[in-house]
Amino acid sequence: MQTPINRAAQNWVLGVTALASFMMALDAMIITTAFATIRAEFGSPVETLQWTVNAFNLTFAVLLLTGSALGDRFGRRRMFAAGLALFVVASAACALAGNATALIAARALQGAGAALVMPLAMAILSGTFGREERARALGIFASITGCALIIGPAIGGFITEHFGWRWVFWINLPIGLIAIALVLARLRESFGPAAALDIPGLALVALAALAWVWSLLRGNAVGWASAEIMAALMAGLVFTAGFVLWELRATAPMVPMRLFASRALASGMSASVLFYAAMYGVLFLLPQFLQTALGFDAFGAGLRLLPWTATLFVTAPIAGAVVNRFGERPLVVTGLLMQAIGLGWIAELVSSAVTYSALVAPLVLAGVGVSMAMPAAQNAILSSVAVAEMGKASGIFNMGRFLGGMFGIAALVANFSAHGGVDSAAHFESGFAAAMSLAATLSLAGAIAGCFLPARRRTAGAAAPQDA
Repeated sequence: MQTPINRAAQNWVLGVTALASFMMALDAMIITTAFATIRAEFGSPVETLQWTVNAFNLTFAVLLLTGSALGDRFGRRRMFAAGLALFVVASAACALAGNATALIAARALQGAGAALVMPLAMAILSGTFGREERARALGIFASITGCALIIGPAIGGFITEHFGWRWVFWINLPIGLIAIALVLARLRESFGPAAALDIPGLALVALAALAWVWSLLRGNAVGWASAEIMAALMAGLVFTAGFVLWELRATAPMVPMRLFASRALASGMSASVLFYAAMYGVLFLLPQFLQTALGFDAFGAGLRLLPWTATLFVTAPIAGAVVNRFGERPLVVTGLLMQAIGLGWIAELVSSAVTYSALVAPLVLAGVGVSMAMPAAQNAILSSVAVAEMGKASGIFNMGRFLGGMFGIAALVANFSAHGGVDSAAHFESGFAAAMSLAATLSLAGAIAGCFLPARRRTAGAAAPQDA
């Protein structure tokens, strides 16, 4: 049992963990407006460029639950600092990359560092604050992280435009080094119950994800009915089945399959994976469209994402306040329908000569939908399990989030390449419109999955999910 710590020490823990989370979130968003410049410098097609995001997503997703287990076994403070150090070193490697392959490898290392930092930040924070104070601390933590998500594209555009894209990675060094120093100086060591590492499960899910994404990546180039694609799809099926069978039999599974017996968790995860697939795919292509087709510079493109991203500040708190009254199902379904309509609207507009002003309304509509569905889906998943299993449920949610994002980027890029290209603004518009149509379809599928969330009847006491 941990001994109480004073308010000043608690504030230091909150500040340090929030700083680390801010850096991770900023890094995820700051690169979005640098893609067009990176593509031009390296001469890389979008099929290759997508791996600068997907390499990060893959290592983060498959190592996330392992990061928590390493912290419990070897010390959360120690592994938190190690994750920050790895992230800083990987950021320097990104900044020094001489080609796309080196950048992709460095981004994979960044994902591994983030997989240590993010779950341990939550564990350290939750273990420091008592039950009454934890909600306030987590709210501040989430708000600071949210700021990075909102301002990241604009900051990335400004840095890219005035200092070059490499500085979107160099900026992590001072932030990361300060965070490491504060961790070592201000945080105390803590441990969790030691659990066995699920190495076979980790390997199987990584191989399955790679096989599925490889088939999406190579389908346009070699033909969807080619032997290579058929082999990749078969490998994906085999590794996916192997992962499920292993997790059902493992004594300490990375993903306890029994949790999916809950309708709330199963439908909430399905909706979330589809939602994040659409969102990450749009986030990859939209800044490039604003620069390549509409002619804005990197900073201008970042600013013009604000109608989409800034709605998080307004809508998410309202959604959080009303979810206890109405339950998660109406918020998830309505939010994903709004995102589907907004993205489909953009797809229709892009088919002709479009001005940015025409995109503002659908961007706001899609942004409000994102901000409604995201917290409601997560709440549905976490509320479906016992308190003792919330850590596992949170890890499963985040794993699905990044794997969904990885598949979404691969799918939208494949659709983009099948219908357009980067050789001209008109060709880019054609591919972008097709990709947005697919993103709208994924969002609609997520809304359908959300319809299977249980209705929630609220009483004066704690709420319990009930099938309806």
